[in-house]
Amino acid sequence: QVQLVESGGGLVQAGGSLRLSCATSGLTFSTYAMGWFRQAPGKEREFVAAISRWSRWSGEDTYYANSVKGRFTISRDNAKNTLYLQMNSLKPEDTAVYYCAADPQVASNPDEYDYWGQGTQVTVSS
Repeated sequence: QVQLVESGGGLVQAGGSLRLSCATSGLTFSTYAMGWFRQAPGKEREFVAAISRWSRWSGEDTYYANSVKGRFTISRDNAKNTLYLQMNSLKPEDTAVYYCAADPQVASNPDEYDYWGQGTQVTVSS
């Protein structure tokens, strides 16, 4: 049974930082690409960042939405089966429920992902 469990969300002031974690089980983590998505009230789920599975030719590739580029960093620890999202310089418009997702192939389209966590709330106050 595949499980993805996010943690690390909370309330933070604008300009602050948070680090989200996504602990996984039931899958061979190193063979999956991982993504972070977010959904604000009344809006569709949107891509935040993704990281490919490790390749001996190119290592790990990372991808970011333009809205978070330079502020957020996605990373993974294959030994701990855990995905991370370091979020700096947070803005009120970053307020959303953040989800992690897993799929064999990296993608920015949420429909491409097979497995999802339950989400963690991030609220940024102005």
